[in-house]
Amino acid sequence: MDMPLRTVRTNIVQSIRAFRVPDLQEAAQGLGHHFLYANLAEAQTKQDVLDMIGQQFKLPAHVGKNFDALYDSMTDPVHKSGPQPGFIAVLEHIPANTKFDKEAREQLLDIFRDTADYWGDRKIPFRCFYSFL
Repeated sequence: MDMPLRTVRTNIVQSIRAFRVPDLQEAAQGLGHHFLYANLAEAQTKQDVLDMIGQQFKLPAHVGKNFDALYDSMTDPVHKSGPQPGFIAVLEHIPANTKFDKEAREQLLDIFRDTADYWGDRKIPFRCFYSFL
């Protein structure tokens, strides 16, 4: 079931490249991992991105405040809620425009890199795949 992920490290953030979202979802299901998906095609600003990730990942409402709140909501409270099997997250169509520039995109991906490190320290797989619009 995890054949599409056989060459992908367990705690990484990488471009979606040759992977298809349905295949990643199927792999997550086969591995018993949480599948988190956000389509950000309609987002224009940092606030849009935060709101959409929060809504589509079904995170607490305070996530929309800033990147730190996003990181916090995907780490400690989830860890404290009980054993976790692993995660496959997809951020599809991250905006690339003047309102969400390269620096904002890197900050967003850094949050997911930090999240991957957090779960990696706890021996829990966390893979994040992304694409730009």
